[in-house]
Amino acid sequence: RQLLDLGISSHQVDRDERGFSFRRGAPLDMRMTPDGATAADLLNREDEAELARIFREYGEEPRGRALAREVVRRRQETPFATSDDLVAALYRTLRREPTHQEKARVFQALRMAVNGELEALERALDGIREALNAGGVLVVIAYHSLEDRMVKHAFREWSRSCVCPPGFPVCTCRGRPLGETLTRKPVRAGEDEVARNPRARSAVMRAWRKAA
Repeated sequence: RQLLDLGISSHQVDRDERGFSFRRGAPLDMRMTPDGATAADLLNREDEAELARIFREYGEEPRGRALAREVVRRRQETPFATSDDLVAALYRTLRREPTHQEKARVFQALRMAVNGELEALERALDGIREALNAGGVLVVIAYHSLEDRMVKHAFREWSRSCVCPPGFPVCTCRGRPLGETLTRKPVRAGEDEVARNPRARSAVMRAWRKAA
């Protein structure tokens, strides 16, 4: 069996110096490792179209284009450096105090972009499937709708006998399922578990078994 837990460490989130938090004064870092560009780097260098894509696709933020425009406008005066800068841009975009959920959505989108999380997940899913022994089970716990959607679609495709495009007169693909999805519906934390660990509220678990 293989377990893929897509959550990030609470110790990382709770340490302001790691830059994952939107608490006041936290640096806009968000890197899982010391290498590569920070969230501040992305905000200060990416063009409006790319920033809008990040906010829209990774954060599912309906005002993503307007927020990207405001980021570009503000950075011409003062570069982004701390959480306060991004919250201020969001405040100006919404013309009101952003809710906790709205701030979390935007900050999470930046974190996913900084660390290439969806791209890494796509590579990991294929790699783990190949490495599984016959009859082996892959369990994935996701905390974001985009991650869960990617896992659901991968499991669904792996469980199909034919993945040829619609309209193909003759099947030219593998012609057999690679395994079966074990969870017809996603498994979520119960009330007792959420009471013990509030961060489990957004967890979604799915399982798949490789063909013998």
